[in-house]
Amino acid sequence: MLKKLPTSLIFLLLATFSYGQTIVSTTPENKKVVLEEFTGLHCVWCPDGHAIAKAIQDNNPGNVFLINIHAGGFAVPSGNEPDFRTPDGEGIRSYFGANSYPSGMVNRHIFSGSTPVMGRGSWTGAANTTLGQGSYVNVAVEAEIDVSTNELTVHVEAYYTGNSPQATNMLNVALLQNNTLGPQTGGNMGNEYVHMHRLVKLITGQWGVSISPTTTGSFIDQTFTYTIPAMYNNVPTELADMEIVAFVSETQSEIPSGAGAFPTYTGFANANDVYARYVDDIDVQCGFDITPKVNIQNVGADPLTALAINYSVNGGATQTYNWTGNLTSLQNETVELPAVSYTTQPVNTVEVTLENDDNNSNNSVSGTFDNAPAAVGTVTMILNTGSQGSQCTWDIVNSAGATVYSGGPYGNNETINETFEFTTDCYRFSVYDSGNNGGGSIVLYDTANEVMYSSNGNYGSGDSGYFSSGDILGTGESALERIVLYPNPASAILNIANAENATVTIYNLLGQEVASKTVSSNSDQIEVSRLQTGTYLVKITIDNAVKVERLVISN
Repeated sequence: MLKKLPTSLIFLLLATFSYGQTIVSTTPENKKVVLEEFTGLHCVWCPDGHAIAKAIQDNNPGNVFLINIHAGGFAVPSGNEPDFRTPDGEGIRSYFGANSYPSGMVNRHIFSGSTPVMGRGSWTGAANTTLGQGSYVNVAVEAEIDVSTNELTVHVEAYYTGNSPQATNMLNVALLQNNTLGPQTGGNMGNEYVHMHRLVKLITGQWGVSISPTTTGSFIDQTFTYTIPAMYNNVPTELADMEIVAFVSETQSEIPSGAGAFPTYTGFANANDVYARYVDDIDVQCGFDITPKVNIQNVGADPLTALAINYSVNGGATQTYNWTGNLTSLQNETVELPAVSYTTQPVNTVEVTLENDDNNSNNSVSGTFDNAPAAVGTVTMILNTGSQGSQCTWDIVNSAGATVYSGGPYGNNETINETFEFTTDCYRFSVYDSGNNGGGSIVLYDTANEVMYSSNGNYGSGDSGYFSSGDILGTGESALERIVLYPNPASAILNIANAENATVTIYNLLGQEVASKTVSSNSDQIEVSRLQTGTYLVKITIDNAVKVERLVISN
């Protein structure tokens, strides 16, 4: 883990007229667009807003700059979700009264009504109008990051080709981070949605720093330094993904123009240094060949164009892959390695080592993966569709990618019971929800009552799991062994399958009975939401046969 650096902010070189311009144009220009988008990871329409903003930028290269402000109720994380909010962003949202998402401001100008905040359907027209207007000030920016200290230096110049209506303007510098993976409702990418232009810090403060004079011919030259911390709200920073947007505002509102830049990098300790960052997560496997993926990053000063990557699984024969490409300083790439066979272990380990360079301390990395559960005999699926069954579909595909079973959509609050037979192979079960909000509980289990996959229904837009299939058992298993309890852990409802005429009794660890039910159908439930969080024992009795299972309640 990176050591968190102290944050400092130093303003240098206040407005001066003793130096000539070096990066800003003195020729009158039209306005540049600064689009500030209010967004949040729980906002279902925000991906559409992101796409609209990106299209505006792509259609006007070099003239549109995007700032994504995660703020408001839809930006509040839950559980282990990342927190993309910033105090400055919340302050701006509150000041302008942005209460719908996504919404945004184009140059903080009021195009209609009483606020510059508008819905995504108005952004394109507002941007086109702005781009056609002349600006009384030109802005240019350049930036540099010293990777040895995390110190960012931003140089901004502004030249007034006309008079500002305000004697004092405000100069703002925003630090953004791109390519941050995380959840996004409506993004249909799970936790792999790519968050771009994410505001992490206004290094000049919420409303910028004062600049004057603002009359024709005035030249502003300012430099700011800021030490970038290792994390913002426990979300790691990536120096390679930083972006700068600088803009002038008349007061808090009305942005006549702005500019953007990606930093250059200095301070590298070595000329040739490749960092083996991580092995991509590997799904549970069935023992067939795997194709590991490793992320490599060039942390040296020189470009990386070739690299030998050595790898093995569970201490087996070492394979070598000769990568070629072109990674400049701090760029990274995920490399898919050729398939490799291995002998399964209870926990399987992939070892990756890069060829020697100027710093061998960061050349090795490893990752682990588990074996998929092995189904014996037939596999039964019990799927509860929930209140929106029309959104639910599923499929089972084999190792060749061919669909062998599929189903849905369904009606509401149905219980779907399917039985499958498989040849020896590796299979992936996937469930999908077009409403992106999950559905009812699901369990897949084999003839020996081993669970292949289960979900309590909180799977968002979808989920998947792997299992293998091998030998088939006979059909003489006892009724007791066919009974399945799920989900486990449970929070509200404990489902009981294949338990007709059985008695199910739940005991706490003091031996006290806390719930009991005689099951009268093939599918039943016990309400467990009133039980305290903890471990319980479940006694199942049928035809004078008894078995006991452990149950975890996680309310």
